Amino acid sequence: MKITILTTGSRGDTQPYIALGVALQKAGCQTRIAAFENFAPLALSHGLDFQPIRGNVAEVAASDIAQEAMKADNPLKFLRSLNQLKKYTFSLQQDFWAAAEGADVIVYHPGAVIGYFLAQRLNIPAVLATPFPMTPTRAFPSLIFYDWPRLGGGFNRLTHQIFSQIMWLASRGPVKQFWREKYGRLPDKFGQPFSRQTSQSYPTIISGSDAVFARPDDWPEHVHNTGYWFLDEEPDWSPPTDLLNFLAAGPPPVYVGFGSVGDPDQAAATTRLVIAGLQQAGQRGLLATGWQGLSAGADLPADMFMLASAPHAWLFPRMAAVVHHGGAGTTAAGLRAGVPAVIIPHGNDQFAWGRRIYELGVGSEPIPRKRLTAEKLAAGLQAALAAETRQAADALGAIIRRENGAETAVKVILDSCNG
Repeated sequence: MKITILTTGSRGDTQPYIALGVALQKAGCQTRIAAFENFAPLALSHGLDFQPIRGNVAEVAASDIAQEAMKADNPLKFLRSLNQLKKYTFSLQQDFWAAAEGADVIVYHPGAVIGYFLAQRLNIPAVLATPFPMTPTRAFPSLIFYDWPRLGGGFNRLTHQIFSQIMWLASRGPVKQFWREKYGRLPDKFGQPFSRQTSQSYPTIISGSDAVFARPDDWPEHVHNTGYWFLDEEPDWSPPTDLLNFLAAGPPPVYVGFGSVGDPDQAAATTRLVIAGLQQAGQRGLLATGWQGLSAGADLPADMFMLASAPHAWLFPRMAAVVHHGGAGTTAAGLRAGVPAVIIPHGNDQFAWGRRIYELGVGSEPIPRKRLTAEKLAAGLQAALAAETRQAADALGAIIRRENGAETAVKVILDSCNG
């Protein structure tokens, strides 16, 4: 069976889909993944067929428009920034179309919505694979509204519908333009597809744990909270000697990194702030520069270490706590490691993950990046490292480590072929 996975975005957006592809390969499927060309080495090292979608995700993410999108702190800003990103997405549709050629099933990220219409045209199943809950429910609001005041079940359901429409509005134009140029007309039943992903042949799978967001009773039968999709092995990576020496030289340090959302213009100042906060908390620190959110040229104290990146699956279990931006993938990795978190949300769904971590008792109250100070970081670390928080994080991590999210998702995908 030939499965095509269409995804887009940064490392945190892409890695779970590579993990899903690996699980499909292990189940005997021939799996192709379409993602930004940066991720070819990672996908190919795991034996996946790779279809590059044009563009360097790091360069796109560094653009003013993408920075605005990643740091949007309310739904209106989120919609405006996604609309501005349309100019980057038309060219991707051709690459997604090429990746789908010969597929028996298409699995697509909500940012690659053309997957739904390609599956319709090819008369094959389509699986919506999301990194967070999108299906409307009365149980909790959409993640971009999660940090708002709670206004009841009806409002919660409405927020999911609004979010789906925002995602559709951001994708509709490029899909419409591509389809007209390719086929001379629009796809059949052209319209927002996310609400249609509720049947056996068109299911929804979510990289998420019931222990984090319990599956609501009002979801359709074919919406599945499968557990997280983790990629454990990176064949070409091994820890450098100086990192191993640093870890062995003292108690577990605190990880600090902001992935793809750190601002290079503020990297030096942010690094000084982080160092001061760690010192006030009396903690050793391991700082990850990410996409230049922290400064690699900083003058570090002896009890702190700087690295570009390391696999979270290897690194996080060796930490005392993790301080990060609250991206879905980084949050999941921290939860599975069973270590407490201090989340510094910059925009979008990061505020939701910060609040949810606090609600679950496995981290401190989130500290929005705009309000971050050394004193607040030190206080957040004190709360995160309290005995009850560490115990709660350890217990939740044990639950998540027992889940087999990618394997559960594979079963749903293979069952969809019989719809």
